[in-house]
Amino acid sequence: MTPFKNSYVDELYDAILSLENKEDCQAFFEDLFTINEIISLSQRLSVAKKLDEGKTFSAITAETGASSATIGRVNKCLSYGTGGYRKIIDRLKKEGGETK
Repeated sequence: MTPFKNSYVDELYDAILSLENKEDCQAFFEDLFTINEIISLSQRLSVAKKLDEGKTFSAITAETGASSATIGRVNKCLSYGTGGYRKIIDRLKKEGGETK
């Protein structure tokens, strides 16, 4: 059993999937995560979107403040990961969820 496959993690995923709207997400995430954790998570998604747009590491650093290590990690996940970033980026594009 990997650390991402246990009853506690499954319960977290089920809780996230039960959220009905952005307000539910905001309330749950603000209780669950620190402000810095939320900012870090949102920064990683922004980095993934900018990498998908073909932006350079230096441009992404300038736009997001992300370190080259963070950008490199996200880039590795986009290239060799499980496809989570790709799925979300494609869904956001399809749903018109493109944000700055």
